[in-house]
Amino acid sequence: MVDLIVLTGPPGAGKSTVARVLAARFAASALVPGDDFFAFLVRGAVLPWLPEAHAQNEVVLASAARAAGTLAAGGYSVVYDGVVGPWFVDAFTAATGLSRIQYVVLLPSEDQCLARVATRTGHGFTDAAATRHMYRAFADADLDQRHLVRLPSDDPEVTAGLILDRLPADDFVHLRR
Repeated sequence: MVDLIVLTGPPGAGKSTVARVLAARFAASALVPGDDFFAFLVRGAVLPWLPEAHAQNEVVLASAARAAGTLAAGGYSVVYDGVVGPWFVDAFTAATGLSRIQYVVLLPSEDQCLARVATRTGHGFTDAAATRHMYRAFADADLDQRHLVRLPSDDPEVTAGLILDRLPADDFVHLRR
C-alpha cells in the first residue's frame, strides 16, 4: 500500500536525515520537506513557533499537506519531513485529501535535540530557546504513544528500519476525522 508518512518532531530530532533514508527505501517515492513551504513566504512571515503564527502555520501546512497528498494519491510513497504537532495533525490529514496517514513522531531527549541544533552546519535554524519550546510542546502533548519513536540509535538507517518494520502493523496510522 502506498502511504504518506509524516515524519515529525522538534528541531534536532533527526527528521530530515531519517526522512531521506526512508524515502530512498521505496521503489517510487517522494520527499516533501515541509520547511521549504515556509520559504515561499516572501514578506509578512512570522516565526512559526510564535503564538501569533498560528493562522500562517495553518495555511502553510495545508499547502504542504495538499502537495504531499497529491503525490501519494498519484502512486508515490511519500515521506513528509516537517513539524506537524499533534495540535495540527487532524487539519494536516484533512488537507491531504487522504483517508489516513502514517504519523511518526521522532522524540529523542531534549539534550540530544539541543546538541544537534547547536552543531548544525548548512541549516538556517539554530535557535536553542525555540528548540526547547518546540520540544516541550511535543513532549507535553496528549499524544498516543504508538506514534512515538524514541530513537534508540543515532544511526538513521536503524531508525528508518524500525519505522519500516512497524508500518505493516499500522502502528502509526492516523485516520482523517
